[in-house]
Amino acid sequence: MKKCLRLGFVMAGLAVIAWAQAPDQAPSSPPPAAADQSPAAAPAQSPAPTTPAATPSAPESSSVPVKRTPGPAFPRIEWFAGYSFAQAGFFNAGHWAQLNGWNASFDVNVAHWLGFVFEGSEYFGDTKIPTAVPAPFPPCVTGCPSGPTFNAHTREYNFLVGAQFPYRKHERWTPFGELLVGHGGLRGDAFQNNLTESEVSSGLAAVAGAGADYKINERFGLRFKADYLGTRNFKQTQDNLRLSVGVVIRSVHKKKRTLEEDTDIAP
Repeated sequence: MKKCLRLGFVMAGLAVIAWAQAPDQAPSSPPPAAADQSPAAAPAQSPAPTTPAATPSAPESSSVPVKRTPGPAFPRIEWFAGYSFAQAGFFNAGHWAQLNGWNASFDVNVAHWLGFVFEGSEYFGDTKIPTAVPAPFPPCVTGCPSGPTFNAHTREYNFLVGAQFPYRKHERWTPFGELLVGHGGLRGDAFQNNLTESEVSSGLAAVAGAGADYKINERFGLRFKADYLGTRNFKQTQDNLRLSVGVVIRSVHKKKRTLEEDTDIAP
C-alpha cells in the first residue's frame, strides 16, 4: 500500500514538473474569417454583368434624320455665247438687211422654272437705203449713186436684262421662253455727196422669244433660240427677227454626302 502511494506521489510530482516547464500558449484566436466564414456571412456582391453577344440592332428612330426628297436639280449659273443672225430693218428703208453678229448672256437661276438674264448682242452688215428717200441720211446732191438704192454700212448693238422661264422636265432638252428689255444703239455709214456720212441713234430695245438647250453633259450644252427684236431708232419703231446658236456652260453641283455614306465603314 505504501509502495502504491509512493508511486502515486512520484507520478504527481513528475506531472507538476512537466506542467511548470511547458511554454505558455497564447490565447486561442478565432480562426481566419476566410477559413470558417460561411458564404452567407460574406459581403453581398452583385453578380458581374454578362456581356451579350454583339448583335446588330436597328438604329433608334429618333436619332435618324428624316430623308427628304430633293427638288429638281438645276444649274445656278449659265453662260451662253454664240453666233447670231438678224433680219432687220433698222432704218425703216423698206428693205430687210441680213446682218451677222454675236449674242452672249449670263443667266442666274433662282428656281428650276425662273432665271434672270443679262444679255449683250451686236450686228454688222449693209442696209440698202432708197436713193429717192434716203432718210435718215440727207438727200444726195453730188456724187449720187446711179442705182435706186445705196448701201449704208450698219452696226447695231443691244444691252438687255430680263427673265427666262425654262421648262426642266426632260433629260436632254430644256425649252424656255424669255422676255428682255434694255438699250439699243445704231450707227450707219454711207458714201454719198462725195463723202462718208454717218447717222447715229439709240433708244429702247426689247426681246421676246423662245429656244431650247440640248444637254451634252453636266457642264456643256447647245442653245438654239429665235427672238423678236424690237428697236426704236430715229424716233421710229423697227420690228426685227434674230436667230442665235451657241454653247452653254453651266455651273456643276457638288454631290452632297448622304448619311449612309458618312456612316459606312469599309470592310
